Amino acid sequence: MKFPTPHDHNLGLQHDLETMARRFAQRRRMVQLLMMSSAAAALGACGDGSDGDTTASASSDSGSASGGSSSGSSASDSCVATASETAGPYPADGSNTVGGVVSNVLTQSGVVRSDIRSSFGGSTTIAPGVPLELTLTLLNSNNLCAPLSGYAVYLWHCTRDGNYSLYSGPALDENFLRGVQVADASGQVKFTTIFPGCYSGRYPHIHFEVYPSLEMATLYANRAHTSQLALPRDICSTVYSGAEGYSASVRNLSSVTISNDNVFGDNSAAQMAAMTPSLSGDIVAGYVGAALLGIPA
Repeated sequence: MKFPTPHDHNLGLQHDLETMARRFAQRRRMVQLLMMSSAAAALGACGDGSDGDTTASASSDSGSASGGSSSGSSASDSCVATASETAGPYPADGSNTVGGVVSNVLTQSGVVRSDIRSSFGGSTTIAPGVPLELTLTLLNSNNLCAPLSGYAVYLWHCTRDGNYSLYSGPALDENFLRGVQVADASGQVKFTTIFPGCYSGRYPHIHFEVYPSLEMATLYANRAHTSQLALPRDICSTVYSGAEGYSASVRNLSSVTISNDNVFGDNSAAQMAAMTPSLSGDIVAGYVGAALLGIPA
């Protein structure tokens, strides 16, 4: 891939301490998310009548949503602004080219979808891998953590063997594992995808860009925030060693840690997604993930 391979890292006491800290942070964030979701549901049941008509469908393949944050109160009174990070070399948001042609999947019909496992348009190829149901909650870190209803999230990540659609290897002619969703009244977006692989030089991650509205989610210049989510190392190890197609990720993961990753080295605790197995507990059945994102809107 495009990133340099880091030196081997001795996994000793420091690694164990990092692992314990990450697991504590993950459990805390998951509990916070569940509490926030429950409170948001209660607020919705009470109804203040102020923004009931601005809720956008999170699974629509077309249409529009109004920009700006919800006028209602947030169910959470504390959120940390998620660190800004690079979009990397494979964003397909109009900011770079492939073969001399500008790559921008955001302008293609069909990119607004919840299930991003398949390509759309000229191909319907499905990216194989362990299923992952990911829920992101957008909160305004500049306004009492109010839900950012109507904001749009563009999410993308690599395949199980470390390739990015539209850019690399056998995924060059595909556009799977990319999609846009609009936040509902609680500031939530949901994506059905696969568990990303780990490629040489980077810790396992998921990219995302946040836009003020669906109408503005057509070009990188309109984005309000760009960042990445890290995935729990213990879950990565379980998936990579136990699921088909992830064999290269076992080796790549052994050569990178949170602390020596060139993106997460200084911000990992605030960018770690909470992750739990599906109800069946079977790797093949997949995982459920969640993250609270503080957006300085």
